[in-house]
Amino acid sequence: MEKNYEDIPGTYVFDADRSREGYHLNMFCISMRQANNRKAMKEDPEAYLAKYPMTEEQRQAVRDRDWNRLLELGGNIYYTSKLAAFDGITFQDLAAMMTGVSREEYRDMMLNGGRSIEGNRYKSEWEKS
Repeated sequence: MEKNYEDIPGTYVFDADRSREGYHLNMFCISMRQANNRKAMKEDPEAYLAKYPMTEEQRQAVRDRDWNRLLELGGNIYYTSKLAAFDGITFQDLAAMMTGVSREEYRDMMLNGGRSIEGNRYKSEWEKS
């Protein structure tokens, strides 16, 4: 069922449906908090991933480190950021990567109040342009 907030560009709302869809993905990501799990993931990523009953799409998004796709597939940004930290990526760098700008451009955008709302209210507006 299409939800009215699915028309918001640049984000995936983490609602109850996404929470259920991403449960195992998020449990995998949050496991990166523990040193023994990070060690196991470094030693044999496929074996470690196999411990979590994710969909193949979710596994591929993890392999590809496709951060936006992880959110689309039910990942929660606070959980997926643990995987980014595992890779040595700061939250600011992750946000910049996810928005398609450099770290400096992202920082400046946030310091200046964020992305302009003009032309960014609804995806459906883009279709009319």
